[in-house]
Amino acid sequence: MEKRHIAILGSTGSIGRQALDVIRQHRDLFEVELLTANNSTDLLIQQAIEFDANAVVICNEDKYREVADALQPHYIKVFAGMQSVCDLVAGDNIDIVLTSMVGFSGLSSTVAAVKAGKTIALANKETLVAAGAIVMDLAQKHNARILPVDSEHSAIFQCLMGSAGAPIEKIHLTASGGPFRTWSREQIAQATPAQALNHPNWSMGSKITIDSATMMNKGLEIIEARWLFGTEGDRINVVVHPESIIHSMIEYADGSVIAQMGHPDMREAIQFAFSYPFRLPLDNKKLDFAQLGGLSFFAPDPEKFPALGLAYESLKKGGNMACIMNAANEAAVAAFLQEKIGFYDITDIVQECMAGAEFVASPDLETIFRTNDAAYAKAAELAAKGRKSF
Repeated sequence: MEKRHIAILGSTGSIGRQALDVIRQHRDLFEVELLTANNSTDLLIQQAIEFDANAVVICNEDKYREVADALQPHYIKVFAGMQSVCDLVAGDNIDIVLTSMVGFSGLSSTVAAVKAGKTIALANKETLVAAGAIVMDLAQKHNARILPVDSEHSAIFQCLMGSAGAPIEKIHLTASGGPFRTWSREQIAQATPAQALNHPNWSMGSKITIDSATMMNKGLEIIEARWLFGTEGDRINVVVHPESIIHSMIEYADGSVIAQMGHPDMREAIQFAFSYPFRLPLDNKKLDFAQLGGLSFFAPDPEKFPALGLAYESLKKGGNMACIMNAANEAAVAAFLQEKIGFYDITDIVQECMAGAEFVASPDLETIFRTNDAAYAKAAELAAKGRKSF
């Protein structure tokens, strides 16, 4: 395997930090070319120096001077603003672009990397949720490979590697059930941000952790799976698996089910996207089947977790509806984290935005950006009225 040159978009976030740990274990195989962050200047500077990055981008332009002054003695190039990210990912010095920016903000840079024909290690699921048809068409046009980094989609991808092209009967996406799996709806309605952020299995950023608590994260993954694997929504099933050992499964017409397993550790999926089709050693916890005990599975409760139904609805509707759902969810989650609204207000706001937003059946990229801005603004307006789900 020849050395691969990596750009990490969102290097100071949870996925970015874990990606750098993978690279730390294989410095002979991976070279850091570009690191980006929104606001976390101290960590970005530390990362750039440790990995001798060729360039960094601080997206908050007000913090450019701080980063530039710190890295000038190290001869590391410093840029500012999102447009710089979009320009730099197209560079000839980059082979793989890990897209791990949070939310819709990752779309423009992912599109830029796709248009440059890069290999995309996709950790930003919102890119395909908001603009799946557009991004997949661009990837085909520009011969860009998209490799999933979400643990569930990496699992599906790995399960398909030995399928010899056999059609998928069904995808089974596993879900931990989040922190509220055993709570009643009445208890969940009273949940605080601190309780929702207390995920039992995974270490993730705050936005995705709240999405896991509402199960909107799984809803977004249903849509992502539809675009990555060309499978319609009625063939994508969600099953709650609290142990998070089986990361997802595929089922074939003969009833055979193939699963990918491992302890909950995002570094496995990140490393496989970086090394594909090769497998490398990883300093992680290995499965001991004799110590596992039992594995359990449950159907999700649609009354306690209405976000799943909204995701299926948006996928069935098509057009810009998933973009509307995603934008409204981003705004509502932000409001919940600020304790402006209650837990179930998140999905109530999303549902209201989906019902009232302008629907476009065949949106172009410009329409997707307009849709996102309008739906986010509407959801923020609703959230500003305060909590009502209690």
